[in-house]
Amino acid sequence: MKFLKAHTLRQIADIIDCEYVGPDDFPVLGMNEIHIVEEGDIVFVDHPKYYDKALQSAATIVLINKEVDCPEGKALLISEDPFRDFNTLTLHFNPFQKAVSNIASSAKIGEGTVIQPNVFVGNNVTIGENCLIHPNVTIYDDCTIGSNVTIHAGTVLGADAFYYKNRPEGFDKLVSGGNVVIEDNVDIGAGCTIDRGVTGSTTIKEGSKLDNQIQVGHDTVIGRKCLIASQVGIAGCVVVEDEVTMWGQVGIISGITIGKKAVILAQAGVSKSLGGGKTYFGSPAEESRERLKQLASIRQIPSIIEQLKKK
Repeated sequence: MKFLKAHTLRQIADIIDCEYVGPDDFPVLGMNEIHIVEEGDIVFVDHPKYYDKALQSAATIVLINKEVDCPEGKALLISEDPFRDFNTLTLHFNPFQKAVSNIASSAKIGEGTVIQPNVFVGNNVTIGENCLIHPNVTIYDDCTIGSNVTIHAGTVLGADAFYYKNRPEGFDKLVSGGNVVIEDNVDIGAGCTIDRGVTGSTTIKEGSKLDNQIQVGHDTVIGRKCLIASQVGIAGCVVVEDEVTMWGQVGIISGITIGKKAVILAQAGVSKSLGGGKTYFGSPAEESRERLKQLASIRQIPSIIEQLKKK
């Protein structure tokens, strides 16, 4: 999430009432999760396991819960609770806006686009030309939809990320300040749920086709011309490269990459990154030829046991 204008380190520290290390006028341009941070961004870290990763990331401002040596060219925000203060900053720079109509006055809708009854279009949404949005679709604030897009009934774009911190008193939610981006010529089936990014965009690129009842987690990027069948569940921060096919009920863990032109067969459970140009199935998913060999070997076990009994 980039700020509308640059802020200084001191201004940010004043918002969350914390100490800082670095020049008062050190520039702060935005805030992001660690996998998408850039120069000028704030990243937060609250566990020693990830200190080095955050300090060595592309982010130039680190919101951290311990006084550490500040890397050259960077600045620190010293916080008792970085998770809480990251939420404070998200709400400060991207506050919730109450809806006052089914289609917000700030929404921009292109020529030839048809919005069917009972569709909700939130604040600052952009929809391109010649789209068809079927009844009971919900499009949350800040979503961007290209041209020639079809979205079927009951789909929700831009619900919050499923991202919580487990505290003694209960689960504390990380506030979602990102959005959903749907590029041109995408079809989305009925009853799909595509969550907004925490600070960035959940993206479905040009020409991809989604069946009914698919879940796409926060900050995931689905490439061009992908084909995804019903009841697939994709966790957050996944990268699906171009022309990937996933058949029904595939489940994918967070933070991995599916290579270009991979095919994942029905009910596969994907627990690690998969290379492109191959076919996979099973749980955990493996290359199909290897998996078939394993299954063939397993089927021989009863006959092997019988042969051993006869000896």
